[in-house]
Amino acid sequence: MAWVGERVRDAALVDAYLGVEDAASWSEWLPFGEAVPWAPREPGVYLLRDPASQLVVHVGMAGERAASGRPQGLYGRLSAYRTAQGAVGGFAEAALDRALADPDWVAGRLDDLRTHGPSRTRQWAAAAVAHAAPEVSWAVRPERADAKLLADQVELLLRPHGLWTR
Repeated sequence: MAWVGERVRDAALVDAYLGVEDAASWSEWLPFGEAVPWAPREPGVYLLRDPASQLVVHVGMAGERAASGRPQGLYGRLSAYRTAQGAVGGFAEAALDRALADPDWVAGRLDDLRTHGPSRTRQWAAAAVAHAAPEVSWAVRPERADAKLLADQVELLLRPHGLWTR
């Protein structure tokens, strides 16, 4: 039950999380910012959860991502969230949507705007991901197709329980 999280009490949700846990060999939950440098460069599936509630808020997958000539896998996908290269899609967009609904976060960004001047959309998205401060767990798969299959299976289990992404 440690992987599921002791704060998760809803029986249907616990069952869904146990189904996800049984579907693959998952890493321990780690703080996102600390985990990204250690993420594998192989294809796989990753989960992001809110540390306060221990609810999984995002399911994603990563293929080889070898645009640089060197396979990037999970490391490449998670790094893209940290730098918000994909600010308009996936977890970065969902985190930005939630941050923009938080008056205190917006006030802090406006203070930063007044003090330091304008910043790019991706900088706002990166700040929103840092503000969300999710925990991450991943499962490595041998091929992109295997990662897609696992991601679809996990999303099917978790979609009814309030994932952030549409």
